Amino acid sequence: NKARAVRIKMAERKAVNKYYPPEWEPKHGSINKFVGQHPLRERARKLSQGILVVRFEMPYNVWCEGCGESIGRGVRFNAEKKQAGAYFSTKIWQFRMKCHLCQSYLEMRTDPEHRDYACVSGVRRKVEEYSAEEAGAREVLSVDEAAAARLDPFARLERQAEDERSAAVQRPRLERLLDLREERADTFRMSQLLRKPAREKRKEAKALEEEAKERGLSIRLLPASEEDAAAAAAVLGKRPLLQRPQ
Repeated sequence: NKARAVRIKMAERKAVNKYYPPEWEPKHGSINKFVGQHPLRERARKLSQGILVVRFEMPYNVWCEGCGESIGRGVRFNAEKKQAGAYFSTKIWQFRMKCHLCQSYLEMRTDPEHRDYACVSGVRRKVEEYSAEEAGAREVLSVDEAAAARLDPFARLERQAEDERSAAVQRPRLERLLDLREERADTFRMSQLLRKPAREKRKEAKALEEEAKERGLSIRLLPASEEDAAAAAAVLGKRPLLQRPQ
């Protein structure tokens, strides 16, 4: 019927295209109300159940418990969002989505108490731990530890001794870097050294091209080599062919 045709036509329009059918009048209200659909369309198909389809981005690296594959941080899903409780006056939102590598469902929810996301079912967080010593970095103290270290003279003395030992170990490396920087301080000289081989190669290619033209050859000549000279001499009879070893 006509109403169904209008509804199909409205479903095909894009959000930037404001189409008003001839049957619409201002007294009918909004165009979405007139055709009997929600402004969010398919995203709001379960709105009566308190579920809204949103675009969810994985907050950290996780493992899918269905297929055992890793899902990286930043991967996006079409997730069903619904309220799963509250932490004081802050709502807790739960997201349910299907893994893009299998048919399992992943469920996560916000954790306002710890300002993080919590895994509910079908997914577990990928634990990535490292020590400052393994990473070659200095361990960062907490606020309380830093305040205690500033007040404790022995802790400050130990920190200073540790810095001196680290400086003694890193001194040769830093000196090599400084020497390398001084060697490359003359950018014009470095540019010359980099451009010289390319310039010589272009000259050699041009000389071979001119030689090929003088000989009436339409092929590209290659630079002469001792192996080619020996093979040519053997073919022309100037030197006996090498015997293949038995």
